[in-house]
Amino acid sequence: MNRSLTSRRLALAAPAALGAFALTVLPAAATSTPAQIATSKTNGVAYLKSLQAADGSYAGSGLSNEWALSAFAAAGTAVVDVAPGGDTTKNARTVYRNLLSTSGWPSASPVVTDYERGTLNAYAAGIDPARVSASRNLIANTYSYWQTAEPGYFGPSANFNGTVFAALALGGAKTQSGGPRIPQALTDALTARIRANQHNDGGWQYGKAEGNPTALAAPGDIDMTGAAMAALCTSGVPNTDTDVVQAKNFLKSKLVTTSGAFNSMYGVNTSSNGWAVAGLNACGINPQTGDFLTTAGKTPIDFLIANQYNPGGGFKYKPADTGPTAYASIDSLRAVAGGGFTSAPPAPVTPGAPKWAAQSTFTSGTATKLALTVDDGAGSLKVCSVSFTPTGTTTTLGDVLNAAATAATPGGCVTGVTPSSGTGTVTAVNGKANSGSNTWKVSVDGSAFAGAARGKVINVGDTIALRWGL
Repeated sequence: MNRSLTSRRLALAAPAALGAFALTVLPAAATSTPAQIATSKTNGVAYLKSLQAADGSYAGSGLSNEWALSAFAAAGTAVVDVAPGGDTTKNARTVYRNLLSTSGWPSASPVVTDYERGTLNAYAAGIDPARVSASRNLIANTYSYWQTAEPGYFGPSANFNGTVFAALALGGAKTQSGGPRIPQALTDALTARIRANQHNDGGWQYGKAEGNPTALAAPGDIDMTGAAMAALCTSGVPNTDTDVVQAKNFLKSKLVTTSGAFNSMYGVNTSSNGWAVAGLNACGINPQTGDFLTTAGKTPIDFLIANQYNPGGGFKYKPADTGPTAYASIDSLRAVAGGGFTSAPPAPVTPGAPKWAAQSTFTSGTATKLALTVDDGAGSLKVCSVSFTPTGTTTTLGDVLNAAATAATPGGCVTGVTPSSGTGTVTAVNGKANSGSNTWKVSVDGSAFAGAARGKVINVGDTIALRWGL
C-alpha cells in the first residue's frame, strides 16, 4: 500500500484494462448520503470482482491486487465468497492461502512489508495469519524483523513505513475470537516509535524522522499520515490523544474546500483520499461531518464517489483520468465502506464455508516458526521468531525456549532457561530469576499471564509472551 508495500505510485501510471463495465457515467457532485454510499459499495465490489483472474487469484509471486481482499472485507463481502464464475474451488481465500503457504512466497529477498501486507490481507480474508499452514506463520515472519539495536522498529528504521505497518498488522490482525494477539509491551514499543516520528506539522512521512530536526520540520504526507494515525488508533490510542488530534488537524489543513479532496504531494487523487479516510475511520473520526465537511458542503467521501464510475464501480486515480485503476479502486472502496487498513472477515454466505481458515496442529517433521517476546520487567523487551521442527501435533514451552536459544531471529532472544529440561516451573530466563511474587509468567495469543511452566502445551501458531513481574 505505501511505496514499499505496493509501489502504488508507479503502478498507477499504467491504466487498467477498460471496458463498458468499468466506465459508464460519473455521478453528479453532492454530499454523499447513506444510499449513495451503499450504491458505491455495491458497484465497487462488483468492479473488484471483475479483477479476479480465471484461477481465482488476486496476487502472484510479485505485487498485484491482493489489497482487494481488505476492501472486500470492509465492504461486507467475505473473500471466500469471491469465486470466478461461481466456481467455489477457486475462491479467492483458498487461492490466496495456497499462495502464502508456498516456500517461494513472497520472494527470494523478502522485506518486512511483504509479511505485513500478507498479514493484513490474510486476516481480512478470514485466514488466521499465524496459522496459514503447518509451515507459514506471518506473525512470526514479521517478528523476525525486530531491530534489536533500535527497539520498536521493524525493518530498517530508515524505512519508517515498515514500523507503521507492523503496528497495523500486529495490532489489527486480532485472534479468531477478536482479542489482541500481541503483548502490551510490544504495542507500547511500536507506538513510542510512531509518536517519535510525527512531524512538526502533525503529519508523517514514509522515511524516518526521529532525532532529525530537519526531517521533523519537513511537510508531512497525506498517505502516511492516514496510515500512522490508523496505526496509533489500532494500537489502542484514543482519538482524543494529542498526537491523533494533531494528525487530524494536519489532514483538515489539506482539505480542498470545493471538492473534499486532500491536497497531496502527488496532487489531488483518490488513493491519497482513501488512505486519509482509512486513518480517520480507524480512529473513529467521521469523514463526513465536523472538520471534514467543508464550507462548500463537500467531504472526502464526496470526492471519492465523484470519481467512481457507475454502475461500473471502478474509481479514477485523478479527476482528469479517462478510466479507473485497480489500486485507486481498492483504496477508495475500502475508505467509502468505512474500513481502516484491514477488517475482520464477514460471515460467508457460501454453504459450508467457515469464517476462518487455519492450520489446526503442527505437522510432525515440518519446519515452522513461532512468535516470541521476552519482557524482563525492566524495560528490556526482546522480540524474535523461533524456528524449530516439531515432533508431534503440539509442543511445549520448554522446547520452544530451548529452540530460541539457538534458532531465533534476531538472535539473543533467549540466552538461558532454568531449568533447562523437564516440565517444571520456569525459575529463570536470561539470568533473571524469580524473586518472591515477581516471577516469570506466560501468555499465549493475548491470554492472561500465568505462571510459566516448561510443560505448558504450545499449539501451532501460538503467539507467546514471557514476562517477569507480579
